[in-house]
Amino acid sequence: MTRPPSPNFGERRGGARPDLVVIHYTAMPGCAEARARLCDPNAEVSAHYLIAETGEVDALVPEEARAWHAGAGAWGRVTDVNSRSIGIELQNPGDAPFPEPQMAALERLLAATMARWQIPPERVIGHSDMAPDRKRDPGPRFDWQRLARSGLAIWPGPAGDPTAPLAASLRAIGYPEATPATLLHAFRLRFRPWATGPEGPEDRAAADDIARRFPVDDGPSRA
Repeated sequence: MTRPPSPNFGERRGGARPDLVVIHYTAMPGCAEARARLCDPNAEVSAHYLIAETGEVDALVPEEARAWHAGAGAWGRVTDVNSRSIGIELQNPGDAPFPEPQMAALERLLAATMARWQIPPERVIGHSDMAPDRKRDPGPRFDWQRLARSGLAIWPGPAGDPTAPLAASLRAIGYPEATPATLLHAFRLRFRPWATGPEGPEDRAAADDIARRFPVDDGPSRA
């Protein structure tokens, strides 16, 4: 079925090309409602793709254009995330598992998009990564580990240093400025979704491993 694109997009600023992918959930119960909002000019929000629970992929904005999906936030030196990213919305109310057809469709879409724009797996992030003080999608039920097994995202290994300062590691990974508690919550949403309590050696080891293997922007200082 051919549908008209969303009217909510523009040119990428400064001739930027996408080198990030940002994954979201819609926080809506149905795909029709999500699409209506993403195509409503008064809402001033959009994404490049919307993936239904059934696995149907709806292309809403051309990849060459700037969709309005990220809002305020940053990743490494990138502060205008909309101009440097491709946004993918997953139909999900925010507290439900992501069905197999939807995850399989996401894997196919990610593989093609990353190849097209030469985006490495460490630059596939969640909305909560780049805007940790205001967003939590795609949430704790999203299977990042599955994507990492397919080379479409990253996951920490066992070699991290449990004494490494967490703040320095998170800065090296790409997380923006926020309070320590906010950053810990965002990091756990992504890599240790069921962890609770104060910062621990498991958090520090996981963050150190990622920071050493996948430093953002060619490795900013951890001093």
